[in-house]
Formats: sequence, C-alpha cells, structure tokens
Amino acid sequence: MTVAASTDLSELQARVNQMQGRPASQPVATHPALTGLLQLQTGSSYSVTSASLAIALLAGPSADGAWCGVIGSAELGLEAAAAAGVELSRTILVPAPGDAWLEVAAALIDVVGVVVVRATGKVSEREASRLSARLRQRGAILIAWGDWPRCDARLTMRDIEWDGLGRGHGHLRARRATVDVSRGTAPARSGRLWLPDADLAIRRVEEEPPAVLRSVS
Repeated sequence: MTVAASTDLSELQARVNQMQGRPASQPVATHPALTGLLQLQTGSSYSVTSASLAIALLAGPSADGAWCGVIGSAELGLEAAAAAGVELSRTILVPAPGDAWLEVAAALIDVVGVVVVRATGKVSEREASRLSARLRQRGAILIAWGDWPRCDARLTMRDIEWDGLGRGHGHLRARRATVDVSRGTAPARSGRLWLPDADLAIRRVEEEPPAVLRSVS
C-alpha cells in the first residue's frame, strides 16, 4: 500500500467515525524513548507487562499536561514515575479498588485523559469492550498492566540487564531491556531502552562505541 493510499484510508475512516458519532483517533504526546516504536492515540488501549512500561506510557501525556489515573497499582513507584516525567499533582491514585476496579476505571475515563489499570482478575471480552467504547467516546487512553483482550498494542520486555552490582556488593542502579511493541499479527517493533538509567530517567540505549584495534608489535 502506498503512503497516499494509506492517507486516503485514514481520512475516510475519520469521516466514517464522524458520521457515526465517534471522534476520530488523535495522536497524544508520547515519551521520546518510544519514538519509532509507538505513537499513543486517543480511544486506544495498550497492554504492558511491568510497572516500568506503564510509567513509560504514562509519562508522555502526563508531562504534556494530561490528567491521569492509576488504579490497583500500589507497586507503581511514585519516585520513579516522577523522575520519568509523570506529574503527580495531576495524577489520581486508587491503589485498592477491589472488585470495583471496572466501575472505577469507567468513572476515571470520564474525567481524565489516561488511565492505568491493574485488574484484580482475568478481564473478559465484555468488560474490555465496555471500556473500549467509553475510551472512544471520551477520547481517553487505557494502559492495562496485564493481559487485555483486543488491545491496540502490547508492550513486553526481554534481554534484561542490570547495572550496579559488583562481585557480591553494590546496589542495582540501572536496567537495560529490549522493548517489543506488537500490534495484531504484524512483526513487533523493538528498541533497547534504559528502564530506568542511574538517574531514574527512561531513555534509549546509545550505540556501543566501536572497539579500538591496537597493533601488536
């Protein structure tokens, strides 16, 4: 498919959404470390496998001024979130919603731009569809920590390396990982990220400097 054809299809889909009373998806500020991997869109849901990935997705919109909500994620480190760019003064925390997590998520979607949710059990297709419809109506974004049916993209980590430990001493200070972003059956996009670096920042891992060859006399 050519770029022109893809653009025409996107414009046509936007017109159909408008005719059906659904707002077209709009791009949302996304953390620079995810450039080339993912562009957040309103009305979409994303699945992540860790708190670090949830923070990475939350940080872009939050730093850009969006109000956010975090549900059922008491393990989400506030210090790490703030260092990554999450504005805590515009973040609503509901650490223990219990079985009412779905109702709390629906309520927050009505009033904030981005909602992170960690469901207390397996999420059904019906529950996911209910929230997806609300996301489209409100132009919000859902970040699900855990499996989520029919999400727009799934983010996972692999090849994790920690820095800071010596031989039996020291502290874990930084973590590098390969982040895979999967959409449906398309090949995953991958990038190497610090999650986080020694300063708690999330950023891309720079290329290793070339090895210096020395002559042997």
